[in-house]
Amino acid sequence: MRFATCANGTPDGELILLSRDGARGLPLGARWPNLLHAITDWNALLDDAASLSATLEAGGGDSVDQATLLAPLPRTWQWLDGSAFANHGALMQRAFNHPPIETDLPLMYQGMSHCFLAPQEDVAFPTEADFIDFEGEFAIVTDDVPMGCSAQDAMGHIRLILLINDWSLRAVAPTEMKTGFGWIQAKPACSAAPIAITPDELGGNWRNGRVCLPLRVEINGAWFGNPSGEGMGYGFHELIAHAARTRHLCAGTIIGSGTVSDADYEQVGSTCLSERRAIEMIDQGKSVTPFLHFGDHVRMTAGTGDSPFGEISQTVTAFKP
Repeated sequence: MRFATCANGTPDGELILLSRDGARGLPLGARWPNLLHAITDWNALLDDAASLSATLEAGGGDSVDQATLLAPLPRTWQWLDGSAFANHGALMQRAFNHPPIETDLPLMYQGMSHCFLAPQEDVAFPTEADFIDFEGEFAIVTDDVPMGCSAQDAMGHIRLILLINDWSLRAVAPTEMKTGFGWIQAKPACSAAPIAITPDELGGNWRNGRVCLPLRVEINGAWFGNPSGEGMGYGFHELIAHAARTRHLCAGTIIGSGTVSDADYEQVGSTCLSERRAIEMIDQGKSVTPFLHFGDHVRMTAGTGDSPFGEISQTVTAFKP
């Protein structure tokens, strides 16, 4: 099934069920006012959504303009972002002469969860001097996960899959990293594509806890990269088990894959500017690709045809108090 959130004047919006083509939708009703509420009783939600789904696939429902939709979860309880693509980390370490991180554990930090930006709203930043960057990621939404959950059991707690742009400010990040604490200023609000899908919507492209689709990025209409999510060193089920080792994860927890990356970057490109700049440093001795400027436009989709998540399509602007 495919879910989306319409603006209705409340912080969490109104939950709607979409047709397979994303063109029509129906509200889930008063019992399921928004996705943050609905994720807490998932099986009951699916039971209620089944009849609406049949109506939609028979041609019923109201027309939906995806450009007006909010993030599926405009806010939630927890956002945990991984860095599960070894190629991305290896390139960054090589380019900047960073020592390898000596651990067999997945890399993960806890970020800002009280705001996920709508997929087609302008994104404002204080200054270009912060080195504005994007990061294309896949992410999952869990139901309630008990502490100590195994990776095998974690597969049953993955309820939805998202497409995320994890905005990053690269000039700020090194200073915060040196403190040994988490990012605050370097990681503003993420953006999310409009459609949240259940794993079965991907069919054979959902394998081993991985989204096996290319994530395509365009800057100002020009192709930038389309590496596949299949190359995760840890599947999402393993990221859940890592996060839940010493804590319960509440329903509505979002876990990100980290920057989607591929060792065949010469052919498939990248999903963040910092990786492209690292490759240039390795190959040419210096970076030539600029970070984003005000007025630049970033677009993200997934797959080779119609994106099952819809699209993130946003312009970078200057913040004006």
